[in-house]
Amino acid sequence: MKTYPSRKLLAVMLATLALGAGAAQAAAPLPPLQHSAGVEYLSGGIGQDEARAIEGAARHWPLTLEFAVKDKSRADFAADVKVLVRDARGHTALDATAGGPLFLARLAPGRYSVEASFAGKTLHEKVVVKAGHPAKAVFLWPAETGESQVGQKHS
Repeated sequence: MKTYPSRKLLAVMLATLALGAGAAQAAAPLPPLQHSAGVEYLSGGIGQDEARAIEGAARHWPLTLEFAVKDKSRADFAADVKVLVRDARGHTALDATAGGPLFLARLAPGRYSVEASFAGKTLHEKVVVKAGHPAKAVFLWPAETGESQVGQKHS
């Protein structure tokens, strides 16, 4: 005699399958990995789905950089930001252009100086990358910086 699963078990199985399918559809792929001076990085985050995917992955990357232009009560994202990272000795560790407001880099532990240039204005931040402790730097340009190059970001 064959036995069949109970209705409760079938309902749980169907709900689990539906949730898994929904999560797979909702997850946006990460932008492609790139390399500069032997350092792996990725950048993007212009769309909300891609931004969420990058923000979710950030905890697995040693360094996160975020770029925005302050506009009244919110910030607009900045793209096409020139990023130059130098190690403690002043050597270039990474030289790239960010394709969106979020930038993840796999840097070795150490002290770094980061320059981010957007619309002719350069901002500087010092960061310390520690093993197992992701570092983050936010670059926020003043309002009206590169107005033609920014887009809305969540407030």
